[in-house]
Amino acid sequence: MVGSWRWNVTLGVGGSLLTLIFSLGRNGLAITSLRCLYAFLAFFALAFLFRVLAALTLTPRTSAAAAYRQTVSDESAKGQAVDYATPDQSDELNELLKNQMDGNVVLELGQQPIFQPLKPPKLVSTQNREPEELAKAIRHLTGG
Repeated sequence: MVGSWRWNVTLGVGGSLLTLIFSLGRNGLAITSLRCLYAFLAFFALAFLFRVLAALTLTPRTSAAAAYRQTVSDESAKGQAVDYATPDQSDELNELLKNQMDGNVVLELGQQPIFQPLKPPKLVSTQNREPEELAKAIRHLTGG
């Protein structure tokens, strides 16, 4: 655990004092005392939860590569760890980027790509159309 139980008590007392300060003017001493007790318990529990989470996140763990090396040496433990390291391919990536900048993009089969511009369909004019057909198209487009 990170820290000690004194942190829990300190935060509990701090929350209890804040509750006392904000509650004493509006409530009687009995109700304020009860609310201070509840505040102490709530802040104590929150501090404990925070310490547990901090302990879980701050503890050092063995790296995946070290665990992988351990399992490779032990034949009975194969398949227990996964090596998430990716191979270094920076040279290949730099070569691809240089080729792309020069316009020499080569496909996997060794062929040069052929540029073909897009050929969108031509727009059709609405002249010489039946009014009912146009109304049907508008209803379809508006979802009505």
